Formats: sequence, C-alpha cells, structure tokens
Amino acid sequence: MQIALFKESRPGETRVALTPDAVKTLVADGWSVVVESGAGQLAHFDDESYRSSGASIVEAATGDVNLRVNAPTLEEVARVKEGSFHLSFLSPLLSLDVVKALNDRKVTIASFDLLPRISRAQYMDALSSQSTVSGYRAALAGATYLDRFFPLLTTAAGTIRPAKVLVMGVGVAGLQAIATAKRLGARVRAYDVRSAAKEEAESAGATFVQLGVTADAAGGYARELTDEERQQQQAALLSEVANSDVVITTAAVPGRKAPILVTTTMVEAMAEGSLIIDMAADGGGNVELTKVGEVVTHQGVRIVGLANPPAEMGTHASFLYANNVLKLLGLFGTKGELAPDWNDEIVLGVTIARNGAISHVASAEALGVTPTPLEPEVVVKESAT
Repeated sequence: MQIALFKESRPGETRVALTPDAVKTLVADGWSVVVESGAGQLAHFDDESYRSSGASIVEAATGDVNLRVNAPTLEEVARVKEGSFHLSFLSPLLSLDVVKALNDRKVTIASFDLLPRISRAQYMDALSSQSTVSGYRAALAGATYLDRFFPLLTTAAGTIRPAKVLVMGVGVAGLQAIATAKRLGARVRAYDVRSAAKEEAESAGATFVQLGVTADAAGGYARELTDEERQQQQAALLSEVANSDVVITTAAVPGRKAPILVTTTMVEAMAEGSLIIDMAADGGGNVELTKVGEVVTHQGVRIVGLANPPAEMGTHASFLYANNVLKLLGLFGTKGELAPDWNDEIVLGVTIARNGAISHVASAEALGVTPTPLEPEVVVKESAT
C-alpha cells in the first residue's frame, strides 16, 4: 500500500509529517511512500533526502494512507482517495466541514487530538511532543519581547533584579516554559487548577501558586470551572498577574476553544512595560485581548498572540511528530498493509469516522448525525477436534 506525504498548506507552517529517516523506516516495513515535492523544504529536508530514503517525489500526492500535520483544505480533500486512511491534527470540532467532506469519501479519519491519555500512548502523543516545542518557544518569546533582563545581574553600574515570570497552565507546555524561563534566570511562579500540578511545577523550578480553586478530572485533565469558581479564580489571580513582569499562558483544550484566564481588568492591573505571551492564541487565546499572530498593546502592556509556535522550530518539531506518526500508524497497519486493530483502545480513541459513519460522539452531534460506535472485533477461535 502507498503512503502519501503532503506539503502543508497552512500559511507559515514549516513542519512536515515524516522526516527522511521516518520514510526509510516505513519503506523497510514494506510500504511504498510518495512525497509531494517541497514537502520538507521549510524543515530543511530536501526532495533528494526523501528520494535517498526510498520515496518517490511527485507533484500531487495521493495514497492509501494520507499523512499530514494540519487538517487539509476542502480542495485538498477532493483529491483524497476514497476509502483511504487519514491521520493529522484534525481538531474535528474546529474542522467540521473537513470531517464531513472526508467522511463523504468514506475515509477512515484519525486525529492526534483524540489520543487517549494512557501510559501506553505516550510514545505516540503528538500533542505532548508539539507542546514541548510550544512551551520552549513561549519562554523564549518572553525573553525576546521583554525590554528587561531575565536573570539577576550584579554589575559595576548597579544590580538588575531577575524578571518575575508567571506561567499559567502546568501541562507539558507549561513545564517546558517553566524550565526554560528558569534556565534563563527568571524567578518563576506557576498556577494550575489541577492539584497534581504543584509537585510537577516545583520539580521544574517554579513556586506553585495556590488559590483555593481546584478542578481535577479523570485521566489527569482539568474539568471546566463553574461560573462561581471562575469568578473566584480570576479574583485571586488578579494580584499574581499584576505583580508579574511576564505572564505566559499555556492552557489549551484539544479541539476546543481555549479558556479565558486573563481578563482585561487583569491586564490593566499590570505595570506599564509588562508582557503577556499567549501560547494558546490559535485556539482563541487565554487572554481577552489576544489577537492571533499579533502584538496588542493595552495601557502599556503588550499581549503577544503566538501563532503556531511549533512551526518556529520546523526541524525538531517535525522529528518529534514523525516519531509519533510511526508509533500510532503501527497500530493501524504494518508490513505495508492497513490492518487496524479495532480491539485496541488507542485505535478506537483516535478514530473519528470509518466506512462513511461518524464514530466520534462530539463530532457527530455537532454535525447533527447519530454517532455510530466502533465495535471491537470479536475473534472466535475454533476448538481443536
């Protein structure tokens, strides 16, 4: 069977779903791989490197397995082979038109956004790998945009106090932002509504901020706050935000709009010259004033809406993503053949649709159709006679 690697069409995207080394691994496993010309160029993987790894270079790819980083456009969906398999960061609730179009072509649709949060899935968790890149870039953006030093400096001309950085959201991205800001010499505080985040934040070098509002949910996630809890949270956060030189917000919800953490009132309480880095800008932002891809100035405070931060590190972000693709794809097929294990909870979890029927409940409800559950296959063993 043929795997198609596509050139990303999202503006500003530098990542690619497979590196040449990943292609070599797939070819050795019996797959045929076609790569759209220039697919890896912005990540510094040229066509010849893919050709040397065993791939064929084409102008317009199509295959039994279609691999991308981002969701395709509707025009690109029209060229997808009917009955094929698609894997990407689809964010189905934000790409319902694409989900419907792919499903109309009876494409089996899988998205990294839906990967179950279990220990066995860690090696294929592209959300975590790309969040690592995002957290790192968010901290560097803070140091770049802030017109002050991050570290303590004692010089003949005077002493510079370290910058006070507040990281909001202690997931994978938040932990990487904490560690990076700490390495740059800042004094770092961190906040999260999950009680387990305290130990994680402290292990990365931050002082954990406890506000008396927790929202633990199953699987290590945070549940949605009630209106009363949100008001209590924002009231308690006001002084923390106001006393920070840099606030880095990292709270993203896969496939959904990001929660608002920083209100306009909080921004107005910050000192002039302070800075907010909103890593969740692509999902609507954690700050009321955020505009994705722009720097907004409000009463002397700048709010930087980071757009697709992993794309700022195309080479390593692609390397991590490609490794995740290899691990997850291995559950859907090996030895050059698609053969999904429909008894595997990971396969069931990431699949949005199969054979023209939507199985992902939230996507089906949003599209106004009845979800069709993916039933695990029952293997009947013949008794020996």
